[in-house]
Amino acid sequence: MFSLISGRTAGRSRTSATAVAALGTIMALATPAGLAHAATSDTAPVAARSTGASTAGTAKAAPAAPAAWAAGTRAYLVITAPGGTAAVTGAVATKGGSVFATYDAIGVIVAHSTSATFAASMRTVGGVQQVGATRTSDVPADAYNPALPANPSQSATTLTESNRWDMTQIKADQAWAVTTGSASVKVGVLDTGVDDQHQDIAPNFNAADSASCAYGKADTRAGAWRDVDTHGTHVAGTIAAAKNGKGVIGVAPGVKISSVRIAEPNSTLFFAENTICGFVWAGDHGFKVTNNSYYTDPWQFNCPDNLDQAAIIEGVRRAQEYAEGKGSLQVAAAGNSNYDLANKTTDSESPNDSTPVTRTITNACIDIPTELPGVVTVAAQGNGGAKASYSNFGNGVIDVAAPGGDGSSGVYSTLPGGKYGNMNGTSMASPHVAGVAALIASANPSFTPAQIRDQLGVQATDRACPSDTRCKGTATKNGFFGEGSVDALKAVGGSTPPPGKYFENLTDVTVPDNTTVESPITVSGVTGNAPAALKVGVDVKHTYIGDLKVDLVAPDGSVYTLHNRTGGSADNIVQTYTVNASSEVANGVWKLRVNDNASQDSGKIDAWNLTF
Repeated sequence: MFSLISGRTAGRSRTSATAVAALGTIMALATPAGLAHAATSDTAPVAARSTGASTAGTAKAAPAAPAAWAAGTRAYLVITAPGGTAAVTGAVATKGGSVFATYDAIGVIVAHSTSATFAASMRTVGGVQQVGATRTSDVPADAYNPALPANPSQSATTLTESNRWDMTQIKADQAWAVTTGSASVKVGVLDTGVDDQHQDIAPNFNAADSASCAYGKADTRAGAWRDVDTHGTHVAGTIAAAKNGKGVIGVAPGVKISSVRIAEPNSTLFFAENTICGFVWAGDHGFKVTNNSYYTDPWQFNCPDNLDQAAIIEGVRRAQEYAEGKGSLQVAAAGNSNYDLANKTTDSESPNDSTPVTRTITNACIDIPTELPGVVTVAAQGNGGAKASYSNFGNGVIDVAAPGGDGSSGVYSTLPGGKYGNMNGTSMASPHVAGVAALIASANPSFTPAQIRDQLGVQATDRACPSDTRCKGTATKNGFFGEGSVDALKAVGGSTPPPGKYFENLTDVTVPDNTTVESPITVSGVTGNAPAALKVGVDVKHTYIGDLKVDLVAPDGSVYTLHNRTGGSADNIVQTYTVNASSEVANGVWKLRVNDNASQDSGKIDAWNLTF
């Protein structure tokens, strides 16, 4: 199971994927694994090489690392004062362990041992502040000679970009008319990896700053950053899929994406040492923003009164603080368990790497990294803005909200192999916020992480509690939406344009079987081109709308598909579509073209309109 926050309905934000392949698309429902808790790739063996000591926070290859894996190997965090690891590394070996990686700048050693008494013995060593096991299962043998993830063959797409509901809901489509983001802004995707060859990701992918942090040590071999699932690639597309006419557009399609794979293969779990490695990497490599759509496995909540979990909290907290100190803002998914993070009582999903047990917890127990100081905690909304049914919540915990999808209205984004598909989860909400944060950083290059974090709240649109007693707080800040729904247009200094000129055709046009008809509107008196958010109101009365294809035809003959034989046996199309028609001259004859592709059902164009 994962800790991805997109697919899981639990306290983590993992994305679990229930996949249905159809013409290269995958529908993945949010489920309770480690994603959202997930989230979310040199040729020498990782254990044998150093990433270089010249970078203060980077893990140094440990001279005492074992040459081969042994059954029963467990991983531990040994925590000292920052800069104090060298004084205790020798004790690791004498107490029956080996040093796997060292993060001296934050005082964290990743140690391995097969000894059941290792942690207790190390706690007696002078200079050691905390020691904790990071898992309840063995470290995989793959840790000592990691296999590279597959490089999937790519499928070309015939999909063209359109304004999807999630992007219009946060006004990203309007923000692009102001800026698409700066190529100098790096966004780190800490997740299951990213398919860097994908046609919509490759133009913005930054291989030089990508790596794998699986097992807790940076692996910089080419391709180590690639996806061992589908989650990370989906997240990356939401943040910064290229504005290239193909597939989809990310919130910030002008920024650069780096992949730091922190999920381990096979289990797709995100252990503490992996997250620590990822945050230190982010700080050392100049990431302005990272997206974290996962929770740190194996504990949905880490409790400070447990020696192991206390060490996990401290180690990841220090790594996050290090990254922020280097200029990196962390954005994280709130989790998919419909759980009140402000009123914790029980955890029945941990540990998820062995046998979960039900335990009583309190608010002192935290979901990390999302509840760490400085991290932006993101709740999910469905199409229309309501709290997503699965989204965690909590007054004083949630910072902002963003589209995560709910039910059939999923977030559509990139998948490995050049494919596209829908997923639901706070794992999908978090990258929308990371994208908006990247736009803020692009528009304000001197902003610190704290200033970007503050601006996310300032630019958010207030959303009051619904009639739901679980939602506590005010209209300006509450447990369901935090400070509100993120607004990409406000984030780049834009403002919602005043209502544009309105044109309408109320003349009925019959739509017979197997026939194409058109209804015209003549537009005049509008200066320049049509807007990037041209509103097209459609009222077609017709039984079985799965027969219909509906297009907007611009004056120069360009065709924008609004409806393409979806909806099955449903009746009537009464909907307003948003079309990016910014490349079209506004004045001229626009047409609504309706094509009936089957027999037995017919209808009419009742009315349609354009708002510029």
